[in-house]
Amino acid sequence: MAGHDIGYVTNTSGGWLWAHRNMLEQIEALVTAAGQGWTTLLYDTSGTNHYLILKGEGLTGAEEIYVGFMTYESAAADYYNLSAMCCTGYVAENTWATQPNAFYSGVPANNNRIDYWLSWNAQRIVLAMKVDTPVYESCYVGKFLPYARPTQFPYPIVCGGMLSGNAATRSSDMTQSMPYKGNRANFKMRTIQGTWYQAYTYPWSNTTVMAGSSISLRDTGGYYHLTPVELYTPSENLWGALDGIFHITGFNNAVENTIEIDGTTYVIIQDVYRTGFPDYYAMRLD
Repeated sequence: MAGHDIGYVTNTSGGWLWAHRNMLEQIEALVTAAGQGWTTLLYDTSGTNHYLILKGEGLTGAEEIYVGFMTYESAAADYYNLSAMCCTGYVAENTWATQPNAFYSGVPANNNRIDYWLSWNAQRIVLAMKVDTPVYESCYVGKFLPYARPTQFPYPIVCGGMLSGNAATRSSDMTQSMPYKGNRANFKMRTIQGTWYQAYTYPWSNTTVMAGSSISLRDTGGYYHLTPVELYTPSENLWGALDGIFHITGFNNAVENTIEIDGTTYVIIQDVYRTGFPDYYAMRLD
């Protein structure tokens, strides 16, 4: 119950005239194929915005994990975006944005062409997209790996996009940043208490390790090491780690490189336009 897909969509590759709508169509088709662990609860393409809500069965096959995506755009303002969402249930009468305890974050995309790396298992979905000049956009929805038993932490989910809410922001914006750097409004985890928390992440939130290009992790003799992206509250709690997303140094590295460790392939993605040593992560291709 895991897979990945590397490809692209355009304004003519699917059923819609804009690439970001065809990206949503591709996500729905791939992750809900037989045996992937996801079920479509809502796929509404009747209006201006297109809406998708999915339920995952988790790695145990007996869980209920609720995530969603939607498209939103403005031809006048020249932005064509996705939004990533997590919630705690599904109510058919509710709108996409008002599902139970929903949190969502926009992800700038494109209307003409999107190159993408999509990876999923039955508990989470991760997506990276190359658009425009190019820049690289990222999102993560679903469970993380908690450092606790299921009885202690029954629903450890995280939602990370690029923007605070569904902002009217295009992909050329220079202030947006990938969610994995932590402690930012576009990246939140659901706590044991059931609230959304703007988590810190190791190693990016560690000011000693990530102080800049002069004090940054690097390869060892040409071997690149992956560091788990761990969620924490300073001086209080270490919550867990993201599933399939790792820090990797940008030292002598480049976006779209791949590495193989113990038979598993990882693709290297950068933070929008940034190319400093701390601006890269590795996505596991499940």
